[in-house]
Amino acid sequence: MPSGRTTFVALVGLGACAATAVVAREMVISPTGVVSITDSPKEVMDQAWQIVFRDYLDTTGKYGPDRWRKLRREVLAKSYGSPKEAYEAIRGMLGTLDDPYTRFLDPREFKEMQIDTSGELSGVGIQLSLDRQTKELVVVSPIEGSPASRAGVQPKDVIVSIDGKSTKGMTTEDAVKLIRGRSGTTVNLVLRRNGQNLDVPLVRELIELHAVNQQVNTTPEGVKVGYIRLKQFNANATKDMRAAIRDLEAKGVQGYVLDLRSNPGGLLMASVEIARQWLNEGIIVSTKTRDGIQDVKRATGRALTNRPLVVLVNEGSASASEILSGALQDNNRAVLVGQKTFGKGLVQSVRGLSDGSGMTVTIAKYLTPLNHDIHHRGIVPDVPVKMTEQEASKLTVEDLGTRKDSQYRKAESTLVKQLRTIGKLQNTYKPDSANVPAALGSPAMP
Repeated sequence: MPSGRTTFVALVGLGACAATAVVAREMVISPTGVVSITDSPKEVMDQAWQIVFRDYLDTTGKYGPDRWRKLRREVLAKSYGSPKEAYEAIRGMLGTLDDPYTRFLDPREFKEMQIDTSGELSGVGIQLSLDRQTKELVVVSPIEGSPASRAGVQPKDVIVSIDGKSTKGMTTEDAVKLIRGRSGTTVNLVLRRNGQNLDVPLVRELIELHAVNQQVNTTPEGVKVGYIRLKQFNANATKDMRAAIRDLEAKGVQGYVLDLRSNPGGLLMASVEIARQWLNEGIIVSTKTRDGIQDVKRATGRALTNRPLVVLVNEGSASASEILSGALQDNNRAVLVGQKTFGKGLVQSVRGLSDGSGMTVTIAKYLTPLNHDIHHRGIVPDVPVKMTEQEASKLTVEDLGTRKDSQYRKAESTLVKQLRTIGKLQNTYKPDSANVPAALGSPAMP
């Protein structure tokens, strides 16, 4: 690997991470014996090949070291007249892995990846993924307050076309190129929902990505509930969550509802650090590479609150959201309410390449504290509550976490039940214990 490159590990595809790279050059000896420096598309191709050969975790059965070596010989034997041709060859090479999370990013795309964690972007605010089975582009979730959110774009919507161009065979990177653009310009999407196509024109704008919303809600019984909505695990999520908990503690809330619905994920360490704000002791997550090496992340005894907690999840809760909710559920620190989560249990590393391009590569799978592999399975909530499509279409962003929100109402009533149980038993949650039934009482049933 070229020196001077920093690699960050992230859960991407539903979230993002940034990596930096120095621009490396290939040393070439001229006929006169003088050393010159020249760009080398093949050097970038070989770097991508080496990363996969060294670190890739095969979850599809499509990868084999001998086949991969043969592919390297084939791609390096060809001539490439431009970086664009080399990039297409790299994408083709990675495409043989049949892993939508291992992908190449040209310099422009790689730079855009930094936007996802910097807190600002110019576009319409849609988190995208490629359905592994159908190969269709699907909406994981719209970003709250974005043009897509205001227009009623929903998780699981299939993007059929972008400005009249069919998305068949299109990668998420291709789609992002077409959808993002200068503020004030319009992009026209055709979405398929429940078998019907919908025309959705969206005006691009500068979107600020705030990680946390918070408020104090009072139940009909007079219980003060701290409601926190975490929208993305970006670089600011940990400090934003810490500030929210401290503020709500100062306001005297009696328990919490943490809303992870439609949170597409983001940085791995953000999910770990936020789990440590709720959990004093116990395993948070473990990751396993192809060599079987496990990296176990644990709580550090620095929880910011010991009050009862209910976590709201749905089919748009993915990746880092599943790490956090799985840690809290398996350690009996929270009751999960809502719908089964998305089911992304793979870890990607984001690598910078020598010409400013980059790639994400699947390097590990993660397991919950009780060693559950949730990839393609998701996490099943303790209290299943489905929101109807009719209700979802009428619910505005401002309605989330209010009495108009049926899933929130169930989360709130579940929290009240736990508080009553604690009061009846005259017992409280002890923050120095990892698995304390007294914190939540018996599991709430619908």
